Amino acid sequence: MKSRRSYRAFFAGLAVLAGVAAPAFAEEPVQPIEPPKEINLAQAELGKKLYFDPRLSRSGFISCNSCHNLSMGGTDNLKTSIGHKWQRGPINAPTVLNSSLNVAQFWDGRAADLQEQAGGPIANPKEMGFSHTLAVDLLASIPGYVTEFRLVFGTGEIDIERVTHAIAEFEKTLVTPNAPFDRWLLGEADAISPQALEGYQLFKNSGCVACHYGPGLGGSSFQKMGLVAPYPTHNEAIGLAAVTGNEADRFKFKVPTLRNIELTYPYFHDGEAQTMTEAVDVMGRIQLGRTFSDAENASIVAFLRTLTGDQPRFELPQLPPSSDTTPPPIPFD
Repeated sequence: MKSRRSYRAFFAGLAVLAGVAAPAFAEEPVQPIEPPKEINLAQAELGKKLYFDPRLSRSGFISCNSCHNLSMGGTDNLKTSIGHKWQRGPINAPTVLNSSLNVAQFWDGRAADLQEQAGGPIANPKEMGFSHTLAVDLLASIPGYVTEFRLVFGTGEIDIERVTHAIAEFEKTLVTPNAPFDRWLLGEADAISPQALEGYQLFKNSGCVACHYGPGLGGSSFQKMGLVAPYPTHNEAIGLAAVTGNEADRFKFKVPTLRNIELTYPYFHDGEAQTMTEAVDVMGRIQLGRTFSDAENASIVAFLRTLTGDQPRFELPQLPPSSDTTPPPIPFD
């Protein structure tokens, strides 16, 4: 992922070569979201089916879309998700939208990329409650999937690597360009309101951009929750320390993207902030040591609302039917 400096140098260089002024965002710490590039369409179409297929769960009821609902900002709007046997998830489900921009996946960064992340919930007993072996065997019992895997990968053999690769390829398409703020960055002066522009200036000058920068306005680093003042929570997640084993990483979480934030409530890893107003207030106090006035808070929230981009649009997939040998779901064991 490009740093803020390299983005500026890149666009300034293009401007010099073209003999024109640098784009408006060349000197900004935030860059516009770009449409997806270099997507394998066949793999993405297969991945879309797998993303929506609840048969990848033991109950036959939970799909990737259950917790990362593409009609709800790529999340489920719950503090923590509901998993197999109605189990309560351990942490707030982050949005899948623009997740290809993240430095790593999950709040604690335990998955290096989208493909590694895609395999986690399937085999998690508190999420989809299945196993990779059972999921692969189930897919192999469905003639329609065998045919599609052969067409897409050149072999009818189905394994978890191909399954997760296809899901990840679909998830790469889930970017949300053309937000009002992106249009402002690209020179459309009236794309956002004066209040939102004031909020952006506050956002920059208060130090929010130290963590929320780049095209994703987040997702590029891990930071401690509670830099200035402790963050009180009953959630047991310890963040990056669970991956590194380093006590210095305790309570360090991947900085969440602010893209589409008005759709992805509730906020924080424990889902305790229900509104953007509350989230801005808490982050100001515990991360910046600043108490925003009501007017300042409202301006920042107005800016955050300009980060909602064009949502992914596509035809819902028609899933291939199970065969007589397909194992039935077990929702009530």
